Amino acid sequence: MDRDLELGLVARLKCGDEGAFDTVYAAFRAPLFSFVLRLVARRAIAEELSQEAWLRVAATAHRLHDDTRLAPWLFTVARNLCLSHWRSHGGGEPRAVPVGAIDVPDHSRPSPEGQAEGGELHRRLERALARMALADREVLLLVGVEGMAPAEAAQVIGIRPDALRKRLQRARDRLALVLESDQGEAGRRRGAT
Repeated sequence: MDRDLELGLVARLKCGDEGAFDTVYAAFRAPLFSFVLRLVARRAIAEELSQEAWLRVAATAHRLHDDTRLAPWLFTVARNLCLSHWRSHGGGEPRAVPVGAIDVPDHSRPSPEGQAEGGELHRRLERALARMALADREVLLLVGVEGMAPAEAAQVIGIRPDALRKRLQRARDRLALVLESDQGEAGRRRGAT
């Protein structure tokens, strides 16, 4: 999002402008829901938490700082609601969403072969993410899927940017190992048939 547009939206949100809220909602509804769904692993809970996040955004927008970056603020609200949900429901770390449970928008139309390859890669990545610890999953989702800069992702998670960069590197290394393991298992299954 263009920074001037973002600053204008922040100013309008602070004044209670419903049009600004609608613009922010339209821009961030899908990515925020996808993030929450991948963290809590249940569509009904993700819908509830996402709705609560938007209610909190509407209720607290008047307190924003003039220079607020919208994506980190919104994802922080959503992440905090997920953490509260886990604490109030027994604490255990949630599992990721099963492959295919998240609708990912198709921004281009590759060839049928490209679609098949892309679909398989997507399934492999989703399976790998599902096997990873929450700390790894959330940093990979924020930086790799949502495209946040490490400093913004650090703000969402509540750690220093240098710590985030280290966590991100370790998460990427573990993701590579999980993908490699998944590839090896797939090869063994093909060899057994």
